[in-house]
Amino acid sequence: MLQGFEWHVPADQNHWKRLQMALPDLKDIGVDNIWIPPGCKGMESNGTGYDVYDLYDVGEFYQKGTRATRWGSKENLHELVQSAQDLDIGIIWDTVLNHKSGADFTEKFPAVKVDPKNRNTVISKPEEITAWVGFDFPGRQGKYSSMKYHYQHFNSVDWDESRKHNAIYKVASPQKKWSQDVSSEHGNYDYLMFANLDQSHPEVRADLFNWAEWIGTEFALSGMRIDAAKHYSAVFQRDFVDHIRKTVGGNYLLVGEYWRGEVEYLLNYLKIMEGRVSLFDVPLLGRISETSQTEGGDLRKIFKGTLVEHSPGHAVVRICNRVRPFTFADLGRHRQTFVGNHDTTTVVPFFKEIAYAIILLRNQGHPCVFYGDLYGLQGGPNPLNCPSYKGKLPILMRARKLYAYGEQRDYFDKRNCIGFVRYGNVMYPYGLACIISNTVTTYKKMYVGRRHSGEEWTDILEWCVETVIIDNRGYGVFPVAAKSVSVWVHERACGRKSLTQPL
Repeated sequence: MLQGFEWHVPADQNHWKRLQMALPDLKDIGVDNIWIPPGCKGMESNGTGYDVYDLYDVGEFYQKGTRATRWGSKENLHELVQSAQDLDIGIIWDTVLNHKSGADFTEKFPAVKVDPKNRNTVISKPEEITAWVGFDFPGRQGKYSSMKYHYQHFNSVDWDESRKHNAIYKVASPQKKWSQDVSSEHGNYDYLMFANLDQSHPEVRADLFNWAEWIGTEFALSGMRIDAAKHYSAVFQRDFVDHIRKTVGGNYLLVGEYWRGEVEYLLNYLKIMEGRVSLFDVPLLGRISETSQTEGGDLRKIFKGTLVEHSPGHAVVRICNRVRPFTFADLGRHRQTFVGNHDTTTVVPFFKEIAYAIILLRNQGHPCVFYGDLYGLQGGPNPLNCPSYKGKLPILMRARKLYAYGEQRDYFDKRNCIGFVRYGNVMYPYGLACIISNTVTTYKKMYVGRRHSGEEWTDILEWCVETVIIDNRGYGVFPVAAKSVSVWVHERACGRKSLTQPL
């Protein structure tokens, strides 16, 4: 899966076109699904969709100063999805159901302040506040859904317009309670940002279910990413997923973004969801980041305490966690505060290719590649043309497509040098040998099979220029450069030009 965006691509309403133009090359290097950003209208003309205003406006109606979204028009989106379908590439929709922003008008209602560090603690008496919670979507005029949103459809906000005051305000009503099946951070992490939807309200629930059917009928999607999964009811999400599968998405790939670094919380969420979704392996990203930043870090422990270790069939593995920016500018009357910032995990540059080899070439987890790692940041010099592929990543991606099949044998026997072998299968018989070092130049003896005896193997990443001859027992002694990764395959199978030529 490719995360098909990053935050520096031009806000020119042409991103759907960019992705459409890139589809043939992406197919060539093995991309099966593209996770696209939320295509819904945001709170302003350049809104990303994470600041969702109208779920049913995907660039069709003139609202918030624009018809198209930041990413493009509805027509552009249809063309992208159709072109992807023609190439058998799935489109994963980024689903934002936790909140709404950019309200059309204010409403008054009683609310109490809660302690932002412990949202279970009320720190004020009920008082009337004025908040931006009125949504009537005048540009859409009831097309696709007649639902209008008012204060009773939310449980909390963080801005009192009458006092120009920022705090976390919980609607003061016996019916308004925090969902209990959310993350326990800050006491209860139901509230995240903007006007927080109350998914227990029957009208909200019905409208979100209706939207799921509508978007799945309107576009031939292959799945959904569930944004901010730890911030609203997991039971509601389970019901939402069941509704999708019963109506439009029986074969959907559903991936939750439950951002916690301790695997037990992810496993508990999966238990509530009864295994109906996959999850981004946040603990693995943490392990990769920590190991990359630790001189001589123990590579043998790279999977310790991760979802790949405990439930690999549910693990989506990725290197970059830059999903959305978390430093919102002052947005005037819609000013909001985001509490907490998980966008701080970094991977040291030399370790990036190592990390991608680990997630792309092994048999555990579903790999996800970041747009910015593949194309570079800032979207390229010409907004209608994708820039050149960067570094070795496309080679690793195509190596997965051509060689990463069959049984796997690990050589996790040295702290600073690990390796593994994939033995191939009937359709893809060649296999590969991967060796990684995070310190000095070294080597590792690994068994690739007697049937390869006498073969000459080469490093497709070209960090090592020499070749390796497989001995008569099926072993090869595979070198690797300092702080590097090498991926070795049979010279005849390598097709070096097809792996390294510009795309």
